[in-house]
Amino acid sequence: MTAKQVQQVFPELEQPELQEILSAIEAITEEYRPRPIELKQVASGYRFQIKPDLSRWVSRLFEEKPPKYSRALLETLAIIAYKQPVTRADIEDIRGVSVSSSIIQTLLEREWVKVVAHKEVPGRPGLYGTTRQFLDYFNITSLNELPVLQEIQNLGGPKDTTQQPMQVTSEKQEANQRFFEAAGQFAEENK
Repeated sequence: MTAKQVQQVFPELEQPELQEILSAIEAITEEYRPRPIELKQVASGYRFQIKPDLSRWVSRLFEEKPPKYSRALLETLAIIAYKQPVTRADIEDIRGVSVSSSIIQTLLEREWVKVVAHKEVPGRPGLYGTTRQFLDYFNITSLNELPVLQEIQNLGGPKDTTQQPMQVTSEKQEANQRFFEAAGQFAEENK
């Protein structure tokens, strides 16, 4: 819940000031610091969760194994996260292969991505962007907390037409590979 949502729980005449709620949240956070659970701020508000160093032990209590995601799905998710808003064609251009409908469907069903707008071109393709659920799943509050991947900043940007096509393709493939490795590592570290 957000601090504002907590405030709305109280009847209108009894609502504490937002600053009082934030102070209480800080006090609770401090009180739980030595405990195995913590009060953590994520994109959709505050939540209690197991501390990361204990999560592998607690996960053994659940019979279900978390789903394994393919490299193609993680690459697609990484492209959307770093290049949003993007169309399916943009994703295919960066990956160099077509994007399976099941990958996009899985990301939509998990509510990690959504169509945020439509591009003003013939066919009006959907522009995909990440959601708060994506941020919550990876335990971050904003996209600014994603690892900085400087080597991909020029991906998808204007091409330098003075270079030979083979050189551009090779550099682009190399940058794509570094991007996908870093995105895969980020996803693995944040399971």
